Amino acid sequence: MPEPIALGQPPTNDAPGIPLERERRPSAPWEGLPSEPGQPAIVNLTAAGAALLAQARADARGKATLPVLKGERQRALLVALTAGAGLAEHASPPAASLHVLSGCFRLSSADHEWVCGPAELVAIPPERHAVDCLEDGVFLLTVTPPGV
Repeated sequence: MPEPIALGQPPTNDAPGIPLERERRPSAPWEGLPSEPGQPAIVNLTAAGAALLAQARADARGKATLPVLKGERQRALLVALTAGAGLAEHASPPAASLHVLSGCFRLSSADHEWVCGPAELVAIPPERHAVDCLEDGVFLLTVTPPGV
């Protein structure tokens, strides 16, 4: 069974070519991002996704993540998975979307299933759900943090 994604753990920088412009390790993956309000930054999702996918392919679990945006009402996380890896069933944030950059993924809830490929976007249902990787790839997960 796939392991749940851990949004509360600090990101690692084991992938070459993905700079984490920080002097200290943050306590949450969203802290200290250069894209925080007042410090806008442009993130090349194609380049970051390619480097992240290389990291996922080298990982025994077949997954790697990189927080790329933090705002008061929005967070964005790049997720790279290899075929067969996934995110175990978990609760949904108040609002979220999954935008596939490469590969193929299945988003499933108790009653529905969506298979998405490159350039496809799906709203994540407001219920427990899981993500399975059908073909090595990268997606952008955008969420509204709890309490917003």
